[in-house]
Amino acid sequence: MHIGRSGEVAGGMSQVVNGYLAHSFADFDLRLVSSRDGSGGARAALLAVSAFWKVLRLSRPERTVVIAHLSQGGSFAREGALLALAHARGFGTVAQLHGSSFTDFAEKRPGLVGSVLRAADVVLTLSAESRDTAAEFVPGERVVLVPNAVADGVRRDIEPLVVFGGAVSVRKGVDVLVAAWQRLAPEHPLWKLVIAGPIVDQPAVPLVRGEFVGALSHEALMKLLERSAIAVLPSRDEAMPMFILEAMARSNCVVATRVGGVPAVLANGAGVIVEPGDANSLEAALRHAITNAAWRVEKADLARSAFETTYSAAAVFPLVERSWKAALDRRSDRVARRYRPG
Repeated sequence: MHIGRSGEVAGGMSQVVNGYLAHSFADFDLRLVSSRDGSGGARAALLAVSAFWKVLRLSRPERTVVIAHLSQGGSFAREGALLALAHARGFGTVAQLHGSSFTDFAEKRPGLVGSVLRAADVVLTLSAESRDTAAEFVPGERVVLVPNAVADGVRRDIEPLVVFGGAVSVRKGVDVLVAAWQRLAPEHPLWKLVIAGPIVDQPAVPLVRGEFVGALSHEALMKLLERSAIAVLPSRDEAMPMFILEAMARSNCVVATRVGGVPAVLANGAGVIVEPGDANSLEAALRHAITNAAWRVEKADLARSAFETTYSAAAVFPLVERSWKAALDRRSDRVARRYRPG
């Protein structure tokens, strides 16, 4: 039983959950308790109350694992409380950490983080940093680093497209991308930049050979990546961005920044890494990818290979399923200790 955000959202936690729900696992049937959907006010409160009621009604704790998908802030408190409730009721529990700032959040709210993680039989993390931070609160053997998995893509006829996918924000580095592209675009009139995502705090300024297309459905964004040659994500802050993994699955040459788990994902030549906030380096990397077709294809092939071996469902989901089984085993140990004489 997964607890977290539901809905059609391009990238992020929702797509991780959607990927689980779409997959046929060998030993588990999957369900979702939706604890939030992006709404606010009364609707958000009703959804949270409904999620608590559903957890209270869960049965067969010896056969059921409850997985709470946790980000920072309100998510950690809300889904964390649901996880603690499931733990108190005797279910196997898994805390799956998302978000880009878990370590900072844990330093600011150690009491909350500790109480939630101690209610988990297994903690899944996306990066070595978050794994090490989680291990400060619970025994290290209960913390497992498991990457996000993404669905395979379909390759279409490749077009001279550079695609960005994500919130149009300073955190995602859209200001840096716009600055680099405005200098680069006049030299390469056959190429086009497409910036896809909801406007957050970065205005959709007019672009030379470029377009802000707004928020797209996940399916539409994936079709765009299937046609594109280059994917770019110049973020200032990330954990393990789904957009990069989805671009790798679709054989894009990936240009991204040295933040969070990105260097590990693009290791061994699977992508191009520049420093965050550096428009000159981003411009140079994009120029090289545009002008050197053989090099660009080699990077795309390495990205696709890394996806297949490390980030595909076939590679990741067996690890995830083992963690769910481990949660059931630890739950059995908990119950046995509780009722052991003496």
